[in-house]
Amino acid sequence: MKRNLLIALLMTVVTTVLLGIVYPLVVTGIARVLMPTKADGQLIVQNGNVIGASMIGQPFSSPGYFHSRPSAAGNGYDAGNSGASNFGPTNQKLVDRVKGDLATLQAENPGTPVPADLVTTSGSGLDPHISPAAAEFQVPRIARERGMTADAVRQLISKHTEGRQFGFLGESRVNVLELNLELDALHPTVKAASAGTPR
Repeated sequence: MKRNLLIALLMTVVTTVLLGIVYPLVVTGIARVLMPTKADGQLIVQNGNVIGASMIGQPFSSPGYFHSRPSAAGNGYDAGNSGASNFGPTNQKLVDRVKGDLATLQAENPGTPVPADLVTTSGSGLDPHISPAAAEFQVPRIARERGMTADAVRQLISKHTEGRQFGFLGESRVNVLELNLELDALHPTVKAASAGTPR
């Protein structure tokens, strides 16, 4: 009996050390060598300051920026509280939010169908991407606010459109933060030029 207890205790200690300490350190070390940017969270640094991560969504509310999709993570884009709202399709809070978002977007771009991802949240609430259709929907506002032609805005969208992963997984997508950073670099707004960080 004592022998079995000792073996169980030793196995617990050994597997905890191997799988809880050694294995994570080895995998992290390999990732840092093979994919240093991804291992560090794909942080985007500007003027020595971390302003975001290309794999974590963040909100943009200023009219001169492409807006991300809505987030239900915490109070919105809270990486410490990732998740969806878990509201069913008939939940009144969800219905009211979507109706409000639809009304706002239809007022911004009358007569144009609103892409679904501009009124729906992702499963994590932290999706950094929007669909090319969602980016296209925002072209008139961006062109007006930035003093650009619609075609120039579309060229930027095209440049930042990522295809399906491995050619068949998922859908084409546009990284909102990276697109907004390039907008600031090429056609800064007065507010963006003074603040240095898009919002």
